[in-house]
Amino acid sequence: MAQILLLPILFPIAAGIILLLCKEFKNRKPLLIYVGSVLVITGICAVFAMIQNINNGVAAFYLTKTLAIYFKPDVLGCVFASVVTIVWILAGFFSFEYMKHEKNEKRYFSFYLMVFGVLLGLGFSGNLITMYLFYELMTLTAMPLVLHTQSREAVMAGLKYLFYSFAGAYMALFGVYFVYKYGTTLEFTAGGVIESSVLRQNTTLFLVVTMLMLMGFGVKAGMFPMHSWLPTAHPAAPAPASAVLSGIIVKGGVLAIIRLVYQIIGPDFIRGTWVQTAWMILTLVTVFMGSLLAFREPVLKKRLAYSTVSQLSYILFGLSLLDGQAFTGSLLHVVAHAFIKAALFLTAGAIIYMTGCKRVEELRGIGKGMPVTLWCYTIVSLGLIGIPPTSGFISKWYLATGALETGIPVFSWLGPVVLLVSALLTAGYLLPITMNGFFPGEGYDAGRFLGKEPPLLMRVPLLIFAGLTLLIGLFPNVLINMLSALAELFV
Repeated sequence: MAQILLLPILFPIAAGIILLLCKEFKNRKPLLIYVGSVLVITGICAVFAMIQNINNGVAAFYLTKTLAIYFKPDVLGCVFASVVTIVWILAGFFSFEYMKHEKNEKRYFSFYLMVFGVLLGLGFSGNLITMYLFYELMTLTAMPLVLHTQSREAVMAGLKYLFYSFAGAYMALFGVYFVYKYGTTLEFTAGGVIESSVLRQNTTLFLVVTMLMLMGFGVKAGMFPMHSWLPTAHPAAPAPASAVLSGIIVKGGVLAIIRLVYQIIGPDFIRGTWVQTAWMILTLVTVFMGSLLAFREPVLKKRLAYSTVSQLSYILFGLSLLDGQAFTGSLLHVVAHAFIKAALFLTAGAIIYMTGCKRVEELRGIGKGMPVTLWCYTIVSLGLIGIPPTSGFISKWYLATGALETGIPVFSWLGPVVLLVSALLTAGYLLPITMNGFFPGEGYDAGRFLGKEPPLLMRVPLLIFAGLTLLIGLFPNVLINMLSALAELFV
């Protein structure tokens, strides 16, 4: 049964390649049936593979005599794969309507399916070399989504995304060589794979290596100073692609950092060193800077992209504290942010699709014609701010209380302060859209947005994401218990 692990990885990749190579469809219906079937079947296979094979591994093949492409879904990988599956299927069905008037639709769906399989491979990776392989494949297969429109803006955004991603990946690859040389294994192991005596003898070397790998994987997660690709690439892509880029692709960097810190190097080696201090500083700078830039940005999709820069470093800050409760908060925010940010970008896509409006000041009165869309936007916005009873409140509560309980000088109180200031800025750049949308005041065209509610294929994913944001916030205990158990194992 272990071989079934390969099915949800290989099936969508093969389906995407077949779709890319086949001739154009005479009409859209066969294309949508094909893509929808692949998405659903892959989702079912992924769930079955996780249930049947959690903590059971399989080596697909060997690159050398000792380097295996090895898959082994643990709890962390299953959480990542589950979030990927939910977001990918919902955003995929949203794309069926959104991509109706886009060119090169077949190519878009081809790469969309391929990235799905690559991300599941990333989540199910059982060792460092497999994770690195799929991390690089994630960059290559996602780039066509960024430059899909082939406009000058999109092409330049795609090249910037590629350059930054490869630069970060090569920084990480530098560290992989050292782990291979000094580590007892490349398989992910709680507490790390390098013996403490070896770390003590090469402390300076491994601190530098760890920092380089953190910076390298941090590129994908939008951590300062390698963040500027994100607000360039995400707005250039079609809205459903922006949703999965911002909700999921960036989490690939987060997953890689968790694996590195907690399962390769080990948190005990980093705790109290200059690496931890530098990491905490960079995350807090990113949190504040991203929120401030989002607050000042007038273009809706770019505002949401800057928001992602900030929110991803909430997660990284929690991880940098090397504390169990903060670690739980980080994983909770991985889940919460994925659903919330996917919904926000899909909302932006629905607005652009139905009205053509791209700038925030153009949305005055939009709630009169698109009330369901704007209510979904409002609910997930409250989640991103951290207002109860939403999922964002639960994750940020654990992050703040975890920081306070660490007792780390300065950062134990500075962290919650920065998170609070960022939350206020988040409210400042998200809620005015709701207020002006429902209460536009005098002097606006009352009929401008009437009848502009998007089709059902667009509304249903928005409603599901909004429902998940509330459901996790109201009934978080199952998820908290699972992630807390994982934190006890890792920290």
